[in-house]
Amino acid sequence: MKTLKTQVAIIGAGPSGLLLGQLLHNAGIETLILERQTPGYVQGRIRAGVLEQGMVDLLRQAGVSQRMDAEGLVHDGFELALNGQLKHIDLKALTGGKTVMIYGQTEVTRDLMAARKAAGAITLYEASNVQPHALKSEQPWLTFDYEGETFRLDCDYIAGCDGFHGVARQTIPADALKIFERVYPFGWLGILADTPPIHDELVYAKHERGFALCSMRSATRSRYYLQVPAEEPIEDWSDQRFWDELKTRLPQDLAAQLVTGPSIEKSIAPLRSFVVEPMQYGRLFLLGDAAHIVPPTGAKGLNLAASDVSTLFNILLKVYREGRVDLLEKYSAICLRRIWKAERFSWWMTSMLHHFPEADGFSQRIAQSELEYFVDSEAGRKTIAENYVGLPCEAIE
Repeated sequence: MKTLKTQVAIIGAGPSGLLLGQLLHNAGIETLILERQTPGYVQGRIRAGVLEQGMVDLLRQAGVSQRMDAEGLVHDGFELALNGQLKHIDLKALTGGKTVMIYGQTEVTRDLMAARKAAGAITLYEASNVQPHALKSEQPWLTFDYEGETFRLDCDYIAGCDGFHGVARQTIPADALKIFERVYPFGWLGILADTPPIHDELVYAKHERGFALCSMRSATRSRYYLQVPAEEPIEDWSDQRFWDELKTRLPQDLAAQLVTGPSIEKSIAPLRSFVVEPMQYGRLFLLGDAAHIVPPTGAKGLNLAASDVSTLFNILLKVYREGRVDLLEKYSAICLRRIWKAERFSWWMTSMLHHFPEADGFSQRIAQSELEYFVDSEAGRKTIAENYVGLPCEAIE
């Protein structure tokens, strides 16, 4: 068995693993990333596209923002389509100048992969049988198979950035974790199309037939979603059926502006809320989907992963530069305070805008009146806006 050594071992080469790796590398802290998939597979995953102000700032700090700043679309607000009318949420005015950036996760991943390659930092793709060991000791290590050989990787710390189904969380004894979960009775049917977006801002639509979202990836590529039952077969949805249903759920004036075309990607994503506590076990730290999932309604998934990265990076910076090992045990509590606020907002947006088949008439009226109250009140709009652009990350002191 060959032995390798690094300071921080990172499991997973998605955006959170790559971003953590880039920040640490720039700070002179050595990393090695293990990824079970191929670069092409990682690159090809279609995911989020709305970046909070905090994530934009973090990508700039990591030195990987050049293409995002050139090609990303800055949005000062978004629209809510309620009762056939558009209601504008002016993010910039309501939050003292904060905005969001439309820039696809695919592009973020591409930029981070290119930066890591240019820096000469190591990522081992198609590494299988990754297994962390001795997590409660001061010298944890991992074993993995790569190109037909078995390796041991000695390190100081392990960052689990390998997603909901990854090995990092599964390595932690079940009795050491508490799981909080809510599974919703519907999913999002999404399509990607090379058509101009229907509106210059995102549109979240509430309709008696179900929720719809009009989003985008660029000025020429659109991303649209429809609420569908959780077990809906995707084969039942032709492009034409999708476009017809989307038009039905949008205000008439807006629907008339919809440019349709062939889909270049179509998928159904289930919706769930999931949090695991704590987010660390000894010297293993969980980040992103390994520790928490949010329904996509609040545009929080990728952004929450970025805030985990920011917290762990700033803690490790103080550990290596100032010997502040006392901060290590604070990682989980700091992250969870922000995560639960984002979980609440994502749950709220989901509850307010979706049609729940099992809800009785009273519950439906309460949800409708609550949403109207928030949208028609400046204080309510401000609450929506400050959550949407992202709450501040806690300082590491």
